[in-house]
Amino acid sequence: MSKGSNLPVDASVVRAELAWGAGAGVPDIDASALLLTEAGRVRDDGDFVFYNQPRHTSGAVTHLGKRSAAGATTDTLEVDLGAVASDVERIALCASADGGTFGQVPGLVLRLLDAGTGGEIARFDMAAGTETAFIGGELYRRQGKWKFRAVGQGYAAGLAGLATDFGITVDEPAAATAPAPAVSAAPPAPPVPPATPARTPVAPAQTSAPPAGTAVAPAQTSGPRLSKGEEHLPVDMRKRLSLRKEQVAVSLRKHGAAHVTARVILVLDASGSMSFLYSKGIVSDVVERMAAVAAQLDDDGEMQAWTFASNPARLPDLRIGELPEWLRLHVRVGEVGLFRRGRKKGLDPSQVDMRDVGIQNEEQKVIAEVRAFVRDRPASAPTLVLFFSDGGVYRNKEIERELREAVEEPVFWQFVGLGKSNYGVLERFDTLPGRRVDNVGFFAVDDISTVPDPELYDRLLSEFPLWITAAGRAGIL
Repeated sequence: MSKGSNLPVDASVVRAELAWGAGAGVPDIDASALLLTEAGRVRDDGDFVFYNQPRHTSGAVTHLGKRSAAGATTDTLEVDLGAVASDVERIALCASADGGTFGQVPGLVLRLLDAGTGGEIARFDMAAGTETAFIGGELYRRQGKWKFRAVGQGYAAGLAGLATDFGITVDEPAAATAPAPAVSAAPPAPPVPPATPARTPVAPAQTSAPPAGTAVAPAQTSGPRLSKGEEHLPVDMRKRLSLRKEQVAVSLRKHGAAHVTARVILVLDASGSMSFLYSKGIVSDVVERMAAVAAQLDDDGEMQAWTFASNPARLPDLRIGELPEWLRLHVRVGEVGLFRRGRKKGLDPSQVDMRDVGIQNEEQKVIAEVRAFVRDRPASAPTLVLFFSDGGVYRNKEIERELREAVEEPVFWQFVGLGKSNYGVLERFDTLPGRRVDNVGFFAVDDISTVPDPELYDRLLSEFPLWITAAGRAGIL
């Protein structure tokens, strides 16, 4: 499977097997699982299954433990999908590295197996860098059925940071060698042999988790930045923006990029197949959520924006303080007529006539136009392009040429698939050889409106900090 792809799961009991190669200098790897509600949070600390709490009280998830053979090690979780409570929407299949990073782990792969037959349902080969915690994949409900998605999202804050972000209360150790506190809901952990490096103690405390949607962040790190014009927003929108900026800040801190600044550019698919997402208000919600990314990364209070189909069209800069009017003119007007504009008469001078944009995807044209904009208007900070498309990619050679040429430019391209299919080279680009740095990220979602803000921002920002490091070393930044 490729990162972001998904498939149905018909087996009633499955095993998630994390496997990696043994060798000198390879850190110790541990598999774990988080049972999450629709809000993307645990219900309580018991929803964290890991080496110190190996069985969920419902019996739905069990940590089976490690096995080593023929130079490889596996750590396995078993999930009885029929026993999962109705208010659990997702089960995140996680891993942590102790004594190193996942970049030091050879042959890292997540396999999903039918526990009854042993047959392989899915295989996801993962690549990583400086991360010390990882969400390899997730089991999730969709219309009453279970599906599996390849996630491949890394965290720089280790198992404790990953668990805290989803609402787990983590006890800090009194000393580096202190044992993990006992958990009354689970059997005591077996003693660790002296030769085994001590894990960072992570134990669910017997306290309630933070309310759903609450961002958890270390007090000593930087928080959300104040955006120019933010005080002019309606109260409800200002509150959403403030919370979302904090969630963006949390994601940046987890990936070791707390103080990164960037120019943010938004690109929106306006091809004919997108009309449903505009009419349902999903695109306007995406724009509002992306405005928080721009507000946190770039304090000038502006975000450049393009729309495209057969041809690209630059939209007016989105100024945070003017967000409601910008949405009304350039997105929400589309909810009732964006794809039915037949006359230029009556349009605001800043609006795009959709006859000029067309209906078919030509991603390479808007990529070229954004590249030209960045070249003509150099910035002191790198550029992050947030590019949304619902698929139907067919100009693969032209798109690949543009993105390969862009490798030497101070731009990271984060593509997000919006639930259709055929993302072509956008999906494959991560694995294409012959580039000094990986300047492209991609993931797809079935329905972006159901993805909680913390998860969405983690996916958007997981690869950007890695690129900043690699581009700096390569002299691109």
